[in-house]
Amino acid sequence: MTNDLHLRTVRCGGPAPALTDSMTASSNTRLRWEVLLSLLLVVAPAGAAQVPDSGNQAPSSAPVMVGNDTLFALFGRLGPFGPQERANALTRKIALLGSALARGADSIRVEDLEGVPTLLVGDQILMMVLAADAAPTGKDPLTLATEWAGRIQRAVEAERSATSLRALAFGALRALLATLLLVGLLYLFRYLFGRLYGLARSPRVPSLHIKRFELLSAARFADALTLVVRVTRIVLTIMLLYLFVPLVLSFFPWTAPLSRRIVGYVLSPLHAVWLGFTDYLPNIFFILVIVLVTRYLLSLIRLVFQALKTGALTLEGFHADWADPTYNIVRFLVLAFAAVVMFPYLPGAESDAFKGVSLFVGVLFSLGSSGAVGNIVAGVVLTYTRAFQIGDRVRIGETTGDVVERTLLVTRVRTIKNEDITIPNGSVLSSQVINYTSQAASRGLILNTTVTIGYDAPWRQVHELLIGAARACEGILEEPAPFVLQTSLDDFYVSYQLNAYTDKPAIMARTYSELHQQIQDKFNEAGVEIMSPHYRAARDGNQTTIPLDHLPKDYRAPAFRVVSVPPAGPDR
Repeated sequence: MTNDLHLRTVRCGGPAPALTDSMTASSNTRLRWEVLLSLLLVVAPAGAAQVPDSGNQAPSSAPVMVGNDTLFALFGRLGPFGPQERANALTRKIALLGSALARGADSIRVEDLEGVPTLLVGDQILMMVLAADAAPTGKDPLTLATEWAGRIQRAVEAERSATSLRALAFGALRALLATLLLVGLLYLFRYLFGRLYGLARSPRVPSLHIKRFELLSAARFADALTLVVRVTRIVLTIMLLYLFVPLVLSFFPWTAPLSRRIVGYVLSPLHAVWLGFTDYLPNIFFILVIVLVTRYLLSLIRLVFQALKTGALTLEGFHADWADPTYNIVRFLVLAFAAVVMFPYLPGAESDAFKGVSLFVGVLFSLGSSGAVGNIVAGVVLTYTRAFQIGDRVRIGETTGDVVERTLLVTRVRTIKNEDITIPNGSVLSSQVINYTSQAASRGLILNTTVTIGYDAPWRQVHELLIGAARACEGILEEPAPFVLQTSLDDFYVSYQLNAYTDKPAIMARTYSELHQQIQDKFNEAGVEIMSPHYRAARDGNQTTIPLDHLPKDYRAPAFRVVSVPPAGPDR
C-alpha cells in the first residue's frame, strides 16, 4: 500500500519526499487537510471499494459552489469522507488555485489515473470523479470530468471578470446613474404631488352627497383627498427606495447576494401567494358551484312558499301565515348545509389557526347567545302555535295592546296609549297570552262588567235595564243577544254580570266606557240606585243618590219619621 501511494504521487507531477517535507514544515491546518484529502483522492478505487452498497436508498449529495453559483453536485463517498466533506475541500482548492486559473497562468486538465478520471491544475490534484458521482447523471465518468473541468474554468474566469477594476468601475457608473434617476423621480414626485395637494385643497372641491343626504362636507372631503394623496406619495416613495437599494447592490459582486436576498423578501411571499392561488383554483370552482346551486335552490324554495302564502298552493294543515317563518327556517338550514359542505374548501380551513379561531368563536357564541337562542326557539314555537297574529288585540302578562311586529327574537305590542312595548319571545312563551281578536269576527268577543244592586230592586227589572244599556251601545252586536248572569248573592246586595258581544276588539276600551255610561243612564231613568247598601237603623232623612235630573221637581229629602209604639200590656 505504501509503494502504490508513493508511485501515484510521483505520477501526478510531484515527488513524495518533497510533499512529505511540506506537510511536516507547514503548521497550517487547512493545508494539511487538503494534502490529506488529495492523497485519499489518489487511492479512490481502493477507498471506494470499502463503501458498502446503499441499496435502494437515494444517495446523498453536496453542491460545489463558486461564488454564488452551483456548478455541480458530488454523490460519491471516499472512505470516511462523505460528499459534503469532498465538496468543502474542492471549494477551498478552487479558491486557492482560482487566481492562477483566472490569469491563464495554468489550466485544468483531465487525466485518467488507473481508471479514475482526475482533474489537475499544474501538478496539484483538484478532484477525482468517482463512478458514484457519474451514476445519477447517466454519463461516463471521463465525459463528466471533462464537462466539470470546463464549468470550473468558466466559473473562475467569470468571478475574476466580475471583480476586475473595469467591472467595478462600470458598476459604480451604473449605481451613479441609478442614483440620479432616483433623485429625478423624487423631484418629479414632489412636483406632481404638490399639484395634487393644491387640487385637493381647491375651493372647487364639492361636498359628497347621496341624493339629499350629505355624506361629507366640502372641507372634510378635501381633507380626505389630501390624506389619500399623501398616503399614495408615501407608498410610491417606499416602493421606489425598495427597488433602488437592491438594484444598486446588484452592480457589485460582493453585495449581489444581499441584493437577491432583499428582493426575495418580497418575491418569495408573492411567489408563495401565487402558488397558493394556483393550487386553490380547483377549490374556488367547487365553491362557485356550491354558491350557484344554493342560490337557485333558495329561489325555488322561495317560489314554493310564496305560493303557499298567497294561496296559489295549499297543503292540508299548513296555514298561510306560516309561509314566511317556515321559509326563513328552511333558508337558514339550506345556508347552514351549504356552509358545512363549503367549509373544507375555504382558504386555511385545515390550519390550526383557523380551527382555533372557529373554536373561539363557537365558545363565545355558546356563552353569549343562550338568551338569544332561547328567544329564537320561543319565536318558532309561537309561530306554529298561532297564539296571535299581526294586528291582534292581546294581553301578554300585564301588557294589553295590538301586535305590531313579530320576529324570531321579540314581539312588539302597541298599547291604546300609543306605547310600543318590546317583549322577548321567551317571556311571551312563559306568560299567559289572551287573544281578544281570534274569535271576534266569527263568534264575537264577550265584554262583561259587574254591578251590585240592593235586594230592594227586583232582579227582573235589573236584567232589563242592563240588557237595554248593552243594546244602546254602538259597538255591541244585536246577535247573539246580551245576557245577564247573577254571580253572587251577598249579605247586602246582588252581583249582576252583564255580558255583551262585539266584533270590534280594537275599540273595546271605548265600548266599555260607553257601556258604563248607558248603564248609569238606564238605571237613573228607572229610578234604581246603583249602590251596594249597608243599611243602618236610620235610613230615613237621607238624600237619595239618584241625580236631580231624574227626580220630581217637588222632591224633598224626607224627614226622619218617628212612630210611637204603644207599650204592650194585658189589655192589648
